[in-house]
Amino acid sequence: MNLDIQNAPGQPVADADQAAKLADVAASLGNRIEGDVRFDTYTRMLYSTDASIYQIEPLGVVLPRTEGDVQCVLEHAQQYGLPVLPRGGGSSLAGQAVGAAIVLDFSRYMNQVIDLNVEDQSLLVQPGMNLFSMNQKLKKHGLMIGPDPASANRATIGGCVGNNSAGSHSILYGMMMDNVQETEVWLADASKAYFRDLDPSAVRAHSAADTLEGTITRGLVSLVHTYLEEILHFWPRHWRRTSGYALDRLVPPLHPGIDPAQLYLDSPLVPDVVRHRQDKALNLSRLMVGSEGTLGVVTAVRMGLVPTPAHTGLVVLHFDSVIDACAAVVDVLDVEPSASELLDKQLMDLARSQPGWDQKLFFVEGDPAAVLLTEFYGADEREVKLKSDRLIAHMRKRNWHGPSVVIEDPAQQAEVWELRKSSLNLLMGQRGQHKPFPGIEDVSVPTEHLASYMEEILAYCRSLPDVPSTAVYAHASAGCLHVRPLINLHTARGAENLRLAGTHSLELTRKYHGVMSGEHGDGLARSYYNQSLFTPALYRAQQEIKALFDPKGLLNPGKVVDAQTPTENLRFGADYRTQGWNTVFDWRADHGFAGAVEMCNGAGVCRKIETGTMCPSFMATREEKDSTRGRANALRNAMSGRIPHAELWTRDMYEVLDLCLGCKACKSECPSSVDMARIKVEYLQGYYDQNGLPLFNRLMGAMPQMLRVGSHFGSAWSRLANLALRSGIGRAVMQKAGVHPLRHLPPVRPFRSSRLFPIASTLPSRGKVCLLVDTWARFFDSTVAVAAVELLTRLGFQVEIADRLPCCGRPLISGGQVRKAQQQADRLCHALHDTVARGIPVIGLEPSCLLTLRDEYRDLATDRELARTIADNAYTLEEFLDQFDWEEFGDSAATPGPVWLHGHCHQKALVGNDATTSVLRKFGFAVNVIPSGCCGMAGEFGYVESHYEISQTIGEERLFPAVRAMPDNGILVASGFSCREQIGHFTDRAPLHLAEVLNQRV
Repeated sequence: MNLDIQNAPGQPVADADQAAKLADVAASLGNRIEGDVRFDTYTRMLYSTDASIYQIEPLGVVLPRTEGDVQCVLEHAQQYGLPVLPRGGGSSLAGQAVGAAIVLDFSRYMNQVIDLNVEDQSLLVQPGMNLFSMNQKLKKHGLMIGPDPASANRATIGGCVGNNSAGSHSILYGMMMDNVQETEVWLADASKAYFRDLDPSAVRAHSAADTLEGTITRGLVSLVHTYLEEILHFWPRHWRRTSGYALDRLVPPLHPGIDPAQLYLDSPLVPDVVRHRQDKALNLSRLMVGSEGTLGVVTAVRMGLVPTPAHTGLVVLHFDSVIDACAAVVDVLDVEPSASELLDKQLMDLARSQPGWDQKLFFVEGDPAAVLLTEFYGADEREVKLKSDRLIAHMRKRNWHGPSVVIEDPAQQAEVWELRKSSLNLLMGQRGQHKPFPGIEDVSVPTEHLASYMEEILAYCRSLPDVPSTAVYAHASAGCLHVRPLINLHTARGAENLRLAGTHSLELTRKYHGVMSGEHGDGLARSYYNQSLFTPALYRAQQEIKALFDPKGLLNPGKVVDAQTPTENLRFGADYRTQGWNTVFDWRADHGFAGAVEMCNGAGVCRKIETGTMCPSFMATREEKDSTRGRANALRNAMSGRIPHAELWTRDMYEVLDLCLGCKACKSECPSSVDMARIKVEYLQGYYDQNGLPLFNRLMGAMPQMLRVGSHFGSAWSRLANLALRSGIGRAVMQKAGVHPLRHLPPVRPFRSSRLFPIASTLPSRGKVCLLVDTWARFFDSTVAVAAVELLTRLGFQVEIADRLPCCGRPLISGGQVRKAQQQADRLCHALHDTVARGIPVIGLEPSCLLTLRDEYRDLATDRELARTIADNAYTLEEFLDQFDWEEFGDSAATPGPVWLHGHCHQKALVGNDATTSVLRKFGFAVNVIPSGCCGMAGEFGYVESHYEISQTIGEERLFPAVRAMPDNGILVASGFSCREQIGHFTDRAPLHLAEVLNQRV
């Protein structure tokens, strides 16, 4: 536990008394609670941002393990007068998860299921539970949580409660408020309360109690009576609302004669879950949901669950303008869909420009200005089809004449939804300083006014100077479209545009009976507008609610009421500057190295768990510093001076970057394409320039050359090398260099093309290919190279074996020796120049090596044009073979065994698994793709002594259990050399390279 209390540059300087107070609090909490207490500079910096545009350094961070820990923190807060801020995944877009307070991060420890009642369809859970993970657990029971925000894979349930999250299906399931039944809450004075349905007699009993809960109950009863007429006549009428406190939800139980429908417009477009709800009992959970931690700290939530849909279908309606699409929403809702989402042209164009995402636009015909993704649920496929046909026929009658695409396949629907849920990060992934920053993005209006609002706000955004365009997407069916003008917040003009857009949006919101926030919350971005959105009396009522729950104003102050202006505490500003160093890679496409780091917008996709690959170290440790976001935050803060620039080259900064495995998953799974693997190795070059290169890195970087030199001494050298490595002295040397004692370098088994036997092919000649025999296949796993040569020859190719070329430099790159890797890149590019000039494709066996040519070389080699030519003619074995039809092998009488595939991380990130699965199926194999993340080895990463345990933990997350569960006759394919080493080390399976499996087949 680090209790270093100091202030970072750019933050308010605490006086000596404040610093001493924080030191006392940290020491006292460290002695009393079971969780983690972290008041050090680095932790405070890592928690100074969320997914918003704001940055405020907290006083400290506590990761509680128990309710007692929460109580203890609140007691200290009261004693010392320190604010407290509850936080989940930090994926909040409005800045509600940042502030000058003691942050309570529930995501690491308090993330357990307390009770699941399948029969009653209810769930009691701790606030740190990941929403996606919970739904995965519920899936086997045919149940799910209704609200489905796009951030579900990294958001916590507690965060969704604090934010009153909704998502795409709110017209069916309402918002989180409509699903929460009970909450366990620690109040500001560290007393505990259970908020559940209270009948009138229970309300009277609670009101009589001489406790803070009693004071709150009495005060709320009085408050609702005082402001009843104001609520009935002037409360915002739109149902999709998170602006302010939910005072309207207290009226019916305290005034039973009032119909809840009186609080909403008499519109047929209000969802049944809202229209027909019966708030007959007083339940203060209604206030807690959406309160952003300003009224109490929730430590348990009971919510209702809903059945998972039996069948779904999607209809994609195309429009010539965004306004036309918005106007059509009312007609779409006539046929009662489960969701209808809008995507605009800007978003679709961005997806087209991103590798991997472009393939997910199969549902778009031509070049529409907007599409509506309209979904239907049904008991069977027939019912879904009838509903889809009914929608198209209904829209034709309403004079809509655009193309329509019906998607029935569940896998294709999943791809469409993945694209939709990644909309924000695709937009934020635009290079440069103009970004679609949040501010007015969450306005929600009744759907009958949606087109009018959109027409006016888009026209206003076009009138703003230095706003090149505006993006639109999200929940059309709920009247909550995310409008994001591109703003440059590095300039004073950008901050002014943020203010002007907010002011004008507020005017339009009031004009069209909407609210400033439909799901993203108030936070620092919109709380300021509540004093104008609500009448003076209703705003005063909300201030009184805050005072009842939090008399000293210590619970996440400055949110919902009594807030700052939206242009204060911005992460960037006109005075924002960064200081870098002489880098090796070409970062111009990212607007410099700082621009590449700043591509991280804080959305926290890297904090997702149990799905995908990014970020393997975070999945293992659940530590913010081990996420891609944490690493980017640390670098950005040091480069911008928020922490001293000298911190760049300290051991503390190194350790923030250390557990990045270089898997490259962030390059593809982060829709902003933050390439932390490349950022890390560039940083390491600078770090080692300052601090010296470790022996381990020297050995690993030099190993390919050492092997090549040794190979000139004949076959005896490999036997001597193996004896030396297995000897006590050799083991001691390797351990001294940092290799874990349980790890053994694989034995040297060199490939010799002279030992290949002539192979005859029965197929017609298909021309020449160049097989790039990498270091691993040449010196450690020669059977792979032999199998590849035999396979390609049998398939009719004339193979030129490139087994004497320079190493690609992958060990140098991953080891932070980028300048030396640049020299290797230049040598290899020139060595391959003649081959590609003759039109001969280069085929690689090791994904990380071949894809180094395709990825890093483009921005590393000094001759960029030559590097791009090499990259354009280099293929993995899978990609190359997938270009051909191999039906003669798929029709073979001999049926091969089932195959299980573990994809190499670089391969999954840069080219995907599709070519591998396609080739295997062409050759007749039944393929099962293991939904694994990283294996945990990542080249030399898993050999390092300090990495061994986490390397194993990463593999155990999904991969190893899946491998152990394979049937005995199953064939395990893993084309990555390090993947095969890792699987063999921790399981009893011996994976094969694709070349070996296919060679056995032909």
